[in-house]
Amino acid sequence: MKVELLAYTPDADKLVAAAAKLCYAKSDIETLMNKLTPEKVENFLAMLSDLGHESPVEHASFTFGIEGVSRALLAQITRHRIASFSVQSQRYVDKSGFDYIIPPAIGDDPEALEEFEAAMREDAAHYKALKEILMKNHARKLIKEGLPESEAMKVAEKAANEDARFVLPNACDTRMILTMNVRSLRNFFRLRCCQRAQWEIRELATEMLRLCKGVAPLLFSGAGPGCVSGKCTEGAFSCGKAKEIREKFASL
Repeated sequence: MKVELLAYTPDADKLVAAAAKLCYAKSDIETLMNKLTPEKVENFLAMLSDLGHESPVEHASFTFGIEGVSRALLAQITRHRIASFSVQSQRYVDKSGFDYIIPPAIGDDPEALEEFEAAMREDAAHYKALKEILMKNHARKLIKEGLPESEAMKVAEKAANEDARFVLPNACDTRMILTMNVRSLRNFFRLRCCQRAQWEIRELATEMLRLCKGVAPLLFSGAGPGCVSGKCTEGAFSCGKAKEIREKFASL
């Protein structure tokens, strides 16, 4: 897995503080911004957090480049709807010889790993065979309709990818660019940094939070799974390690 912070709202802490303060201020925006010293920004953001006033943080957003994750993760992360996703297409990108993500429980077991890798080789072989068959059929039809052979092959390959991809596994790798505002990110971290979250998306969320804290520590103070800022919300399903989790995210 590779995660990069590609872009983020500059001076996000001050922008959020200004947006929140504007709701109660008579002064114009320029004056309001000029009066916000770093100390005032810190105090005001702390007050916002205590009040649970979250709408101002929507003015700041963060964009991540994410690679080496599975299509299984993609199915989970796109459930977070207040976000923007650009994802590598299996329709237009040839996935012959695709890379794949190995779950730790499988990677740690030689017998399971052997079975898993055999399944990946089989899927890759079926994908290649299907693509060749479909390309041949599509190309023949297009040429018959009058399209030049070179152009027919290009069109046929895309059409073949569209249906051959149906045999690709959830383990197949993908990459994406993801943008979320701070409010959505906090919610994402609350749910996906939790020990109850699936291992891959938990690893991704934790790394995203580390990157966010590096550039906007005030906005992400207290961010993480629910137990970091309050009681565990998992009830009978709690991991029972709240103290360890709080220490982990405090030093992230």
